[in-house]
Amino acid sequence: MGRGDLSDAEWERLRPFLPVSNGRCGRWRDHRQVIDGILHRVRTGVQWRDLPERFGPWKTVYERHRLWSADGTWERLLQQVQAAADAAGEIDWDVSVDSTIVRAHQHAAGARSQPPPASKGATAQGTPGRNAVAEPARPPGGGGAGGEGLGRSRGGFTSKLHLSADGRCRPLSLIVTPGQRADCTQFIGVLEKIRVPRTGSGRPRKKPARLAADKAYSNGPIRRYLRRRGIRHTIPEKTDSQAARLRKGSHGGRPPGFDAERYKKRNTVERAINRLKHHRAVATRYDKRGYVFLGTATAAAITIWLRT
Repeated sequence: MGRGDLSDAEWERLRPFLPVSNGRCGRWRDHRQVIDGILHRVRTGVQWRDLPERFGPWKTVYERHRLWSADGTWERLLQQVQAAADAAGEIDWDVSVDSTIVRAHQHAAGARSQPPPASKGATAQGTPGRNAVAEPARPPGGGGAGGEGLGRSRGGFTSKLHLSADGRCRPLSLIVTPGQRADCTQFIGVLEKIRVPRTGSGRPRKKPARLAADKAYSNGPIRRYLRRRGIRHTIPEKTDSQAARLRKGSHGGRPPGFDAERYKKRNTVERAINRLKHHRAVATRYDKRGYVFLGTATAAAITIWLRT
């Protein structure tokens, strides 16, 4: 077993949820060998063509990663790993939300402007455990750099990774946008993407017990959304919002509640970001397609869940 490869215990946690051959399209190359190749690339950032020979043909490894990024397999694997942790009571539902800028390499530019073709491997009943999420008919993307989650920010040519993390510094949900996109615009999308299936029967868990975020998420629509869902939250008030409220006097309403001790724990999402960026293909984006980069970040999140 090479450095960074799946251990036997980690493999057994993933194996039951991997796609199986339907007998009509040939046999899959050994999943464990290919996943080890994908994780090697995610960890080191090496070019696909430079993968060591022990992982098999590089094109097989790349195509498997592209396919699983397109049909949602990586996201379903992440949800199943989370479901097992939730059943064991190992998820701390004191959730934090934040985002991070990812510098895009020059090789990330140049994707074709038309949307990517629909995945041939996306089937509604091909993989055990896939019924937890709806199958996308076509991966997102196309329409230029913006459609692929690439944009311009102070850091230059960048993407932005929005995420939520549990109290043990593990990513719960991920979204990729262009680098200049404001954090608050993706807050609801990040929370709505939290979906931890129950191992038995029942609806997937989507609601945190508590939530913390920084001033970038301090606005009326976000606070109303959290109150409507009954989520207790700790978000500091912006200085200009506080001044505007005070100018209105009694008509400005009460100041929002703020728990300073709870806010100190918001570093969990920062530490989750650091763990993700230990993977070099996440710290620097090399993937042209936005959905492939999201698959890369999700594969890195799976390794974090398996190893913590």
